[in-house]
Amino acid sequence: MPNWGGGKKCGVCQKTVYFAEEVQCEGSSFHKSCFLCMVCKKNLDSTTVAVHGEEIYCKSCYGKKYGPKGYGYGQGAGTLSTDKGESLGIKQEEAPGHRPTTNPNASKFAQKVGGSERCPRCTQAVYAAEKVIGAGKSWHKSCFRCAKCGKGLESTTLADKDGEIYCKGCYAKNFGPKGFGFGQGAGALVHSE
Repeated sequence: MPNWGGGKKCGVCQKTVYFAEEVQCEGSSFHKSCFLCMVCKKNLDSTTVAVHGEEIYCKSCYGKKYGPKGYGYGQGAGTLSTDKGESLGIKQEEAPGHRPTTNPNASKFAQKVGGSERCPRCTQAVYAAEKVIGAGKSWHKSCFRCAKCGKGLESTTLADKDGEIYCKGCYAKNFGPKGFGFGQGAGALVHSE
């Protein structure tokens, strides 16, 4: 039977691919409906395709089939493989069993009340979603304010003294140098009585 169309052939079904339905990948043409992973049949695009010879895969299936093998490889981000390489003649050493520590000094993490830290201002538990770190301690966002004027602080705009935090202005007024020309801001002259 003659090839009247003379167009390119699909890399999967080997039928003629016309321009309106063509997807190109590494010099081969595919029908949009044929541009699927060879294993899981997911639709592919230029960001998800992985090519091996004449075969096309999604990146996950490609990694499982051709990627590195062993603990932590070939299964996608955050997934661990259980392939230990026995099929390749690799023998695994038995890991020693878990033994709890006998250290009488608990870690800083274990000393935290209920697994969370306490805010130095309100003494309530500080959880990750509301935590701000300043002066070496964990604070609630709402408690992270100057102890004198109540101004909201950032870790770069605070000064600390005796476990309390202050804005730089209040810190300078209360704990900075005193006397003629000090404590009221740059260039201001104040008579001290």
